[in-house]
Amino acid sequence: MTAPPATPVPPPTAPGALPLLGHAHRLARDPLPFITSLRRHGSVVRIRIGPTAAYVVTDPELTRRVLVTEAGHYAKGGKIIDALRVFFGDGLATVADGDTHLRNRRLMQPMFNKAHVATRGSVMIDQVRSMVEGWRENEERDVLADMNDLTLAAFLVALFGADLPEHLRAEFTALMPAVMKGAIRQTLLPPWATRLPLPAHRAHAERVARLRDLVDRAIDHHGASLPSAPPDGADPGPTCPHAPPAQGGLFAALLTADRPLTRRHLQDEAITLLTGAIETTGTTLAWTLYEISRHPDVERRLRTELAGACGNRPLRHTDLENLPYARQVLQEAMRKYGPAWMVTRTATRDVELGGHRIPEGADVVWSPYLHQHDPARFPAPDVFDPDRWDPRRAPAARGSFLAFGDGRRKCIGENFARTELQIVLAVILRRWSRIELVSRAPRPQAVVTVRPDTMSMRYGHRDTTTASVDARPRS
Repeated sequence: MTAPPATPVPPPTAPGALPLLGHAHRLARDPLPFITSLRRHGSVVRIRIGPTAAYVVTDPELTRRVLVTEAGHYAKGGKIIDALRVFFGDGLATVADGDTHLRNRRLMQPMFNKAHVATRGSVMIDQVRSMVEGWRENEERDVLADMNDLTLAAFLVALFGADLPEHLRAEFTALMPAVMKGAIRQTLLPPWATRLPLPAHRAHAERVARLRDLVDRAIDHHGASLPSAPPDGADPGPTCPHAPPAQGGLFAALLTADRPLTRRHLQDEAITLLTGAIETTGTTLAWTLYEISRHPDVERRLRTELAGACGNRPLRHTDLENLPYARQVLQEAMRKYGPAWMVTRTATRDVELGGHRIPEGADVVWSPYLHQHDPARFPAPDVFDPDRWDPRRAPAARGSFLAFGDGRRKCIGENFARTELQIVLAVILRRWSRIELVSRAPRPQAVVTVRPDTMSMRYGHRDTTTASVDARPRS
């Protein structure tokens, strides 16, 4: 006789909650140790953020149910998403599940396939190289700021084309750090506090309005630069249906779609892409350079691989496919440092997860950082070991690597992000034969991403007679 199914029970509550605050003090004071500590209390653990309960999933198999097999029961939402949606609108990362999300994702998917991203490789390399060559030898530099600047500049030329006017690029570069700082502040505040008429909130709203205007100007310039349709009866020649114009960018796919988005939705998508491209990619690169500076053996292998791929000429986009160890190094940096550490969904009905009952409307939390520091799947998780991604070793751990999410809301820009990461890392290593950490060792700081609290480096040459061919003289 078959036993009846077990009745779901409430999940265990994490210890250490305070009256009124719940576990908010732990999330504010030591969020990464706290989130990883929940694993020992169960596969689903209840925490309180103030008076509100949230349910943290610590088992990657259950997280897969949330993101993939039972995704319909867990809608895109929760505190972080709701806070970002107020200012950034309904971009692909924040729009609610449903027909709008599905239509927009299908419309944007061709922008980010490998073949399409490859058409932007050369202009991205040129942009990054021109900026890295502008660094002065032995100058102490803020690594995170530099990486954010490089990723923003590379993404702008990929998104809007190589002919985006310099004054527009400069305005984006000046504005985006303040917008990102304000967006992060909004996610940390309780919802009622974000609605108060405080000067900081007004300033953030004004910056986002300026960003929308700036995006509008970039869209108008980009649209004007696209070639007009050929006359009736003219042969347009052989074309790829998803290839952007020679001087265009990825955004051309949206501007020339059969059913184009409204201007507001174009703004939302551009802002979502920009913020996602900067924060996650910039922090990954900063941590990668830090780990390279600490591991001479990793640096030697990277430089040997680069020399074998490029020889005595500058980096080309086609060289990226011949840099498997560089991909392992970047993958390990993403594993060790997130980049996202806490992501939320909202239960659309009463659900059972891992034998536990979760009520409709509750926040369900999953953490790439937690899963990627699970010693059962990543032995010695605090050790930086790119060889754990050797193809002969990696398959056992792939299901727990969630830096890009999973399921129908998986990051659409994964191909682009991996390409951009490889380009920036390769250009820096080709330009500078010495990278040196000059600040104290950084501490991981969990905000929206896992950022270094401080990181300064100097770049130079071990021997000026063997400087890289990418190191052309500066005027």
